[in-house]
Amino acid sequence: MASDQGLKEADLLQHLSFTFAVEGISRACSHQLVRHRLASFSQKSQRYVEVRRLEEHVVVPRTVKERAAKTFGEFIEALGGFYDRMIESGVPMEDARFILPNATETNLLVTMDGRALLHFFGLRCCNRAQWEIRVVADEMLSAVRDIEPDLFREAGPYCFQLGHCPEGRFTCGRIKEVAEKYRATE
Repeated sequence: MASDQGLKEADLLQHLSFTFAVEGISRACSHQLVRHRLASFSQKSQRYVEVRRLEEHVVVPRTVKERAAKTFGEFIEALGGFYDRMIESGVPMEDARFILPNATETNLLVTMDGRALLHFFGLRCCNRAQWEIRVVADEMLSAVRDIEPDLFREAGPYCFQLGHCPEGRFTCGRIKEVAEKYRATE
């Protein structure tokens, strides 16, 4: 058997596997999540699982709550009623789901190895990432730091991992603030 001398923490990451239950995120967020191809996913089906009371099962962004809550709520309620009527009239769920919005909640199981997680955190913890996927990534990072604090001490957005922002002219310009945030969560 080979000696473990010379093994670096980065080498060990590919042998660690983490599975997360991600619940109550929007389908829009799940579409960002499944772009990480080195992960495995199992997602709640809209083909076989009926969406009941759609208005109770949508993710509403803060800006929508602040600026268009009434209009958004009316639209979701109308969509939910239409979806229900389609199913009642015999339209299969797999076809009725075509009108469900990206705001519809979903649940997933996500499995990634440690190396894929570092890449995921580099992209999705970034201030420029969409708010919902950033929240998911931050919660996942917190969970793995609880389990493997030494291996994930330097995990976070790429500017934190690298010490500089790889976004070039698209940088958020808040590297110091980001570093403080991710150091503070250790």
